[in-house]
Amino acid sequence: MLTLSLPFFYVALLFAFTTTTTTAQSYNATDRFFLDCGSPSSTTTIEDRRWESDQNSKFVPSNIITTTTSFSATPLQLDHIPYSSARVFNTSSFTYTSPVSEGPKFLRLYFYPATYSNFNPYQSYFSVSSNGYSLLSNFSAFLTAKYLAKIRSDAGINGPQVPSFVKEFIISVTDAQALNVTFTPSPNSYAFINGIEIVSMPDDLYYNSKNLKPVGMTSAPDVTNDQALENIYRLNIGGKQIAGDENTGMYRSWDPDDNYIFGAAFGLTPEYNKTKQIMYTTEIPNFTAPELLYRTQRSMGTLSDKYNLTWILPVDSGFYYYLRLHFCNIIPQYNRSGQVIFKIFINNQTADDEIDLLSLTRGSGYPAFKDYILFVNDPDGNRGKQDLWVALHPNPYSQLYLDAYLNGLEVFKLSMVGSLASPNPNVSPTTPPTVTTGKRNNKPPYAIIIGGIGGALVLLSILVLIVFHQRRRVKSSYGPAYGESKSSHSTLPTDRCRRFSLKEVRAATGEFNDDFIIGIGGFGKVYKGQIDNVAVAIKRLNESSNQGFIEFHTEIGMLSKLRHVQLVSLIGYCDDEREMILVYDYMSHGTLREHLYKTNKPPLPWKRRLHICIGAAKGLHYLHTGAKRAIIHRDVKSTNILLDENWVAKVSDFGLSKLGPRDQAQNHVTTMVKGSIGYVDPQYYRTQQLTDKSDVYSFGVVLLEVLCARPVIIPRLPKEQVSLAEWGKYCYGKGTLNEIIDPKLTSVVSAECLRQFGEVAVRCLKEHSERPTMDDVVWGLEFALQLQETAEKTATEAVSEIQELPFLMQGVTTTDDDEDVFTGSSRIRYGTSTISSSDEGLKSETVFSEILKPTGR
Repeated sequence: MLTLSLPFFYVALLFAFTTTTTTAQSYNATDRFFLDCGSPSSTTTIEDRRWESDQNSKFVPSNIITTTTSFSATPLQLDHIPYSSARVFNTSSFTYTSPVSEGPKFLRLYFYPATYSNFNPYQSYFSVSSNGYSLLSNFSAFLTAKYLAKIRSDAGINGPQVPSFVKEFIISVTDAQALNVTFTPSPNSYAFINGIEIVSMPDDLYYNSKNLKPVGMTSAPDVTNDQALENIYRLNIGGKQIAGDENTGMYRSWDPDDNYIFGAAFGLTPEYNKTKQIMYTTEIPNFTAPELLYRTQRSMGTLSDKYNLTWILPVDSGFYYYLRLHFCNIIPQYNRSGQVIFKIFINNQTADDEIDLLSLTRGSGYPAFKDYILFVNDPDGNRGKQDLWVALHPNPYSQLYLDAYLNGLEVFKLSMVGSLASPNPNVSPTTPPTVTTGKRNNKPPYAIIIGGIGGALVLLSILVLIVFHQRRRVKSSYGPAYGESKSSHSTLPTDRCRRFSLKEVRAATGEFNDDFIIGIGGFGKVYKGQIDNVAVAIKRLNESSNQGFIEFHTEIGMLSKLRHVQLVSLIGYCDDEREMILVYDYMSHGTLREHLYKTNKPPLPWKRRLHICIGAAKGLHYLHTGAKRAIIHRDVKSTNILLDENWVAKVSDFGLSKLGPRDQAQNHVTTMVKGSIGYVDPQYYRTQQLTDKSDVYSFGVVLLEVLCARPVIIPRLPKEQVSLAEWGKYCYGKGTLNEIIDPKLTSVVSAECLRQFGEVAVRCLKEHSERPTMDDVVWGLEFALQLQETAEKTATEAVSEIQELPFLMQGVTTTDDDEDVFTGSSRIRYGTSTISSSDEGLKSETVFSEILKPTGR
């Protein structure tokens, strides 16, 4: 019986295997239309795409040749199809009609916002609708391109100032069997389009997902074919760009995720053995995603399980979002269920607590995906941008490997009440690139000139009145030394800080001469200048900086209301001609970081370091307790602690600061994570819940930086030493903190002071509830200073006693016990004191009684 059943079993297994696995093949789309809009009457084939001119085509009305509102504009800066031409509509709606079969379609709209004939790109605003869905409303392709260029620039990627881009939608065509795309210019504006692509797709590729899981909701709408979708992100995680022609028949392009991965915890990017196939199944068919996607991934690898692998994706608020996460195990040692289990968080909500992909698939090389849906709130009611977070974290129940990985990510916006439209991105327009084509009208527009002159005179009169009124009303809070505050149309405060004109700032910096530069930071360049014979530091925003308008206003709003000896003083600001400039008191000794490492400056004495740490801690304590609502700095680091001519520490840079909760019963505010790598509180990083204890954590890192004189992150070191915070905690726990301190301090810091200082630093790095307040930190550091001073005083007295020893020891016989007094238990050993905490004279209540838990700091 057994010998007869085994062959049958193997035949059945082979049959099952061959019928449920496939290799990648292209999906054969029933409808494939590629329109090269505005081009001459010709057809161009690129790869397997046949781009047709829309001139005299079946997709446009027959009167397209004679209409005066549509014309071709060539040549452009981009010479490849479909960006080498465009069709422009400037008076009324225009509809493209494509005869198609029933079912869902990809609709891709190609835009290259350039100057077409005498049309100004800034004046291009229009709406796009399709089969009853509003896709775009009062849309500016130019502003969208500027926003995309800014994202690229912030990520350090070179590219054109105004790039081309594609807007991709999914529209389900029902019994009408036609896909209409209508362009409607806004009043006194125009619309344009460079290319239109329509491609069929499988019915259930995205619609009717069987395992769609709501996140942060008990229930959510299903994704059905009565909704339109817009693809916002399609990312090849850990891999390179995948062009549409390399895909599975539907021309989906996949972007690398490098621009969206958060922080330094970017993981590893392994690749799958190229000789092995990716094995698709009936559940995961070959058109789900291309093989290239599943052959690379981003894995946590050796990252600490205290961190997440995180992506930050800006999206429009006020919409539901449909996310598809693609997985494929490509790491050989992961070969059975239970070895790797991880968690998925989406927007700080637990989407899945225990993902064991090897239990869902047959092993390495088998793709899988998980679908989620969530709603992104619109707290301000203006449909602005919000960050959508996707994070992975190892589950401690993993049997062998604390790891998590992802291969691909797709994010779709769902239509709300038939609309996908959202406001244009908020970017400051600049002069658009000029591409001159066609003939221009050389007659001067007299009516416009005369009207402009008249308007300018009226505006000038109004400005003169405003200036006169402001000069009488507004005085600088700095008194006669700084003169009167300049008149301003600005809404920024002038009662406690001065508004400078750009002319004054230029004069103070020698027209922003590089010889005046004293530093370069995340905000931009910092210049030393003279205003009214007073030395000042002038910080000028760089347009390519990651910081911008919001941080500029936050800094002014915060510092104009705060005055404390331990906070840098804001003298004023300038916001003329789109400049964003801040003027501070000049700090002659620069930043704390400049005196710790990677510098030619002499090392800071230990006691001076202690005084600096105490001063900075007092400044943070004032922020946390000196007003009705706590102010959370959110970017505490050694470069944001400045030193004046007397080495007094002053906390600076409030661009990321946040007000604490209004409700005293609540101890946190929920906000996107911002800060500097190595200093960010891990608990804030994981939960997006910001508290004053987040500043305490960052300050704990600064304390270790002061003690050890090394960067907070050194990637090339062994894993356990990469993070100064983790390494410092480990060494403190092992009692070896003295082995990692700045070598210049080895024979200077007393053992008691080091023990106390280390305890304060490590307590700051504990879990949130165990961290001290900044008041406790100030007390602990002052105690460390007192211990250092007491040890130095004791050492001086001991040296004096040793010098007198020959006279005192005359006639005295030395024993082993007597020798031990000066070798094993001496008050001086290797230049440091070894006083026991049991010594009566050094108990904290006697040495430090005058500052025990002081009040009213």
